[in-house]
Amino acid sequence: MTNRMKIDFVSDVSCPWCIIGLRALEQALDKVKAEIDVEMHFQPFELNPQMGPDGQELFEHLAGKYGTTREQSEQNKEMIRARGADVGFTFRMDRWTRIYNTFDTHRLLHWAGLEGLQSELKHALFDLHFTEGENPGDHGVLIRAAASVGLDSERAAEVLTTNAFADDVRQAQEFYRNQGIQAVPSVIINDQHLIQGGQPVEVFERALRQIAAE
Repeated sequence: MTNRMKIDFVSDVSCPWCIIGLRALEQALDKVKAEIDVEMHFQPFELNPQMGPDGQELFEHLAGKYGTTREQSEQNKEMIRARGADVGFTFRMDRWTRIYNTFDTHRLLHWAGLEGLQSELKHALFDLHFTEGENPGDHGVLIRAAASVGLDSERAAEVLTTNAFADDVRQAQEFYRNQGIQAVPSVIINDQHLIQGGQPVEVFERALRQIAAE
């Protein structure tokens, strides 16, 4: 008998641990696909809602927000690069140099969800930001990403140049903040079970099996 499971993946495309966690979760889901049928939804979370359109240099941002030293920053980047490689994702640290505003990114992802291509766009945006070094808030980048996964580029441009889905994104973010979500990635299973952080594949697999057994 196959268990049906709903997963809400709360994340931001400017968060490196989110793509690490997503890749690990997907690999875990592949291991249990004969037992668990999953309905996945990507939910918005802005790490830096006050960030301006030009973004901020990465180390400057980390030092100001977390007090990170240059040495700590380099150590963290190497850890992220290695963990990414473990799950088959390439971080180009020479290209990932800035932090950007992602509100428009979340609006476009909301629309992509209505079109049935949210997962594809999410992955494309992670690739563009962390591998190619692109600005995930730039409309040209977003339109190109949308087209690359089969979404209509003209409709994507229309979404981005209007206020489309802004209220939906804000309401979703407020909902998850009210649920106590303060960090990403946050993986919420069946509206009851919370797994946080870019966990290894085996952690997700074990949790999925335990929840299914219940």
